[in-house]
Amino acid sequence: WVDTDVNPGPMLIRSPPIFQIAEHIFCCYFAYEWTIRFLAFKNKRDGLRDFWFVFDSLLVWTMIFETWVMSIVFLAAMDSGSGGMGNASILRIARLLRLTRMARMARLLRALPELLILIKGMV
Repeated sequence: WVDTDVNPGPMLIRSPPIFQIAEHIFCCYFAYEWTIRFLAFKNKRDGLRDFWFVFDSLLVWTMIFETWVMSIVFLAAMDSGSGGMGNASILRIARLLRLTRMARMARLLRALPELLILIKGMV
């Protein structure tokens, strides 16, 4: 939420360097986590049967697309003299997809109801 509240740039390539660095670090971390999980499957096709792995795959590939692919596309479009691709604020909606990663917490809380009681007590 810090990025949404404090970042003045309409897209990643126009953001201050600290936001770009943080975005790339998170993207690398989640891509690395996904790779380790993928390599952990003895039979790689079993990854397609694991709903949470498929869901995380969608989120990670969306993040990679937004962070690296779209940045390259925007840079190429600006270099070609077209002046950019206009208002790209719609990409901010894609960032909300990453928040859905919190859905994994629901599964954890169902498995450990004591944890839910502790969290409710802290809030």
